[in-house]
Amino acid sequence: MKKLSLSLFIILFSQFVVAQVSGNVNYQNHYNDQNTININFPSNDGIVASVKGLANVKADSYTAIFSTTQTGKTTKEVNELLDQRITQVLNEIKLKKGVETFVDMISFVPVYEYEAEKKVFSRKTYNEVPVGFELKKNIHIKFSDPNQLNEFISILSNNEIYDLVRVDYFSSALETIKKEMMTKARLLIQEKIKNYETLLGETFTNAEKRIADDFIVNLPVEMYRSYEAYNSSSLNLKRNSNINQATKSTTLYYQPVFGKEFDFILNPSVLEPVIQVQYEVKIVINREKKQTVKGNKEFILVTPNGDLKTLNINSPKQN
Repeated sequence: MKKLSLSLFIILFSQFVVAQVSGNVNYQNHYNDQNTININFPSNDGIVASVKGLANVKADSYTAIFSTTQTGKTTKEVNELLDQRITQVLNEIKLKKGVETFVDMISFVPVYEYEAEKKVFSRKTYNEVPVGFELKKNIHIKFSDPNQLNEFISILSNNEIYDLVRVDYFSSALETIKKEMMTKARLLIQEKIKNYETLLGETFTNAEKRIADDFIVNLPVEMYRSYEAYNSSSLNLKRNSNINQATKSTTLYYQPVFGKEFDFILNPSVLEPVIQVQYEVKIVINREKKQTVKGNKEFILVTPNGDLKTLNINSPKQN
């Protein structure tokens, strides 16, 4: 009797995808898993006061990149066919409000295939021969309303353009946000230092201090992940059995940096993919007091003859 048991396998991959809409580039590219900021000093001596901040910044403009490919037997044919498709697309897209476009030339190369060379008394020889040309161009579309992307996809697909490479997010408020984060962090770290002084019953005013700070910016293209979730059956099969596995669907989702590790968060509620700015400032306080060695002060006297004479003003006076 064969026993059938169901088990749930969820396989997580460290693959990140584009912003609000994911492009096909993300099925090949892998991004860095280190998404949270963490600055370190060479030495861990002394008291460390640290403040981390996170800001979720909504984009105010976007750039979508679509890839187009055309093949043909002659260079004239390839250029005319692709230019016709792109021109039709741009004429429709430019009718949309607040939209800018740019066409980026990618490659123009000959296409080869193998042709068999017939020989009577020897093996067949296959030679590469040119059969046509391939032209690739990218269409860049800049827009401010994310809902327009669906309209662009409809226009492009009507002209046999389906490859959405990526969508980039931009914000004109990043510099303002960074200044606001620095001000907020400064107040919080001063409050932490005062609290340490109260707990220890001492002051750090004259203590040696070292400071470091830094920003990192996480774009939505870096923050998408993919996974496969499916039920797989386990069967008691005979040896040498042929198993044909079905292709599993890959799911993509936006995974922002969580706010649990931060002392403050600007715009904490996230509905759509956003640009995330992280800031950390860290101060190391050396509580050991510096001891200065007081030595005798010496002065050099230059005589009218050009000789140097040392004067020790701390020596006892002679009667």
